[in-house]
Amino acid sequence: MRRFAVLLLASLTLGACSKPAPPVGRWAGHYESGDILVDARLEIEKNGMVRASALDLLGASSASDEDRAAMHAHLAADLAEGWDEVAPRPMDFDGAVFRKPGGVAPQMEWDSHTQKMTLVFYFGREHALRIPIQAVNDFNADPWAQ
Repeated sequence: MRRFAVLLLASLTLGACSKPAPPVGRWAGHYESGDILVDARLEIEKNGMVRASALDLLGASSASDEDRAAMHAHLAADLAEGWDEVAPRPMDFDGAVFRKPGGVAPQMEWDSHTQKMTLVFYFGREHALRIPIQAVNDFNADPWAQ
């Protein structure tokens, strides 16, 4: 009985130290404010490697509706065209936040209770935008239409 208790305690200790598995799947989304357009894709593979890409256009505040539609189409086309070139890379995942290996700044945030993913998008040294992205089965050529 004593041996069983030691084995149970050891397995619980090891289990508590194990790294949580990241969610597997694809997410896509976009962000739009008066001046900023962002189009984003994210894929997390079964081995935990992450492919992420987000493109932005700034200075859209004075654009007409027709020009904004053209900007949306341009972003979507560029993201789709370049997706095959996005290399998978490792990320540290603590069960809720993805970070570059050894990094501090969050790159993505996962809420396991709601199954919601948020992409953290940085504009250089400025503050970060948190962009909610939606789970998708496959990427759409026009994420603005989703």
